[in-house]
Amino acid sequence: MKTWKIVLLAVVVLGIIAALLVYFLVYNKPHPDYATMDPDMELPAEQLYRDFVNDEQRAHERYNGKVLQVQGQLAEVEQVDDMVILSFVFEEGMFGGEGVRCTMLESYKEEALSLAAGTHVTVKGFCTGFTGSDVILEHSSIP
Repeated sequence: MKTWKIVLLAVVVLGIIAALLVYFLVYNKPHPDYATMDPDMELPAEQLYRDFVNDEQRAHERYNGKVLQVQGQLAEVEQVDDMVILSFVFEEGMFGGEGVRCTMLESYKEEALSLAAGTHVTVKGFCTGFTGSDVILEHSSIP
């Protein structure tokens, strides 16, 4: 009976240790600082959009999960609740302009809101994919 209690106690202790490791190393790990990261690639915003339109699968493999720095002529600056989105528009689709949309980091909101449509701007962000109409860059900053 004693060995049964020792084995049970060991399993409980190992379970607690495993739970603590998961909490501290996985759940509670720090987020990357996208604003200070070096871009994996630099390219015109229109080229990024055209690559996704022309060969979506290849573009997903090439760009998704990477920090990209794009430049181009800004089409519009949107503010939705507390989120600011910079848009580069290259085609008119069924539901409005299609192109590249960049969701700005909190610390770059004021600078983004001060930009005017038609301004040539460079934006760095984390590419999360293509919605069928827009390429999405999240955690974006103005380098």
